[in-house]
Amino acid sequence: MTSFSGIEPMGVDYTQVRFDCFACKVDSLINWRKAKLYLTKYHSLISEASNQYGIDPAYVKAIIHAESHFDSKAISKQGAQGLMQLMPETAQWLGVKNPFVAQQNINGGVKHLSRLLRKYKGNISLTSAAYNAGEGTIKRYGGIPPYAETKVYVERVEILHDRYLKHQRLAQKMKS
Repeated sequence: MTSFSGIEPMGVDYTQVRFDCFACKVDSLINWRKAKLYLTKYHSLISEASNQYGIDPAYVKAIIHAESHFDSKAISKQGAQGLMQLMPETAQWLGVKNPFVAQQNINGGVKHLSRLLRKYKGNISLTSAAYNAGEGTIKRYGGIPPYAETKVYVERVEILHDRYLKHQRLAQKMKS
């Protein structure tokens, strides 16, 4: 039986489901320049998909962090699902059968990001805006739309991307 509550049930198995976009809250008090980074969580899956589609893994981590806070069971108010918050129609179009399976979600989301990056000629700000607000919205406004949520999202993804990129470069330096 499915039920929803803000109170933890006693003595039964349950699954916690949160409806949220962590980096979309315009009035968030989180300091994104100091927030905990997830350097190892899903690292191999992200690296694999990033290599396959030719995308910077630090950017993928920034998107996942912004979208779901690395929660593979996250669901947004709009119905986006999983780590990269894929809408059901988009997930289906990308061949994702179960958006709550990390490997499928990451592969589908990275494939989608790759296409957006090509479409917007490598412009990460436009790609992030399109990922958040949709390609039609970017086209309609001729760039990043004047939505507070999208502006905040783009800024936060850029902050997170820079931070993940610094750690990525440091890790590469330490290997050599």
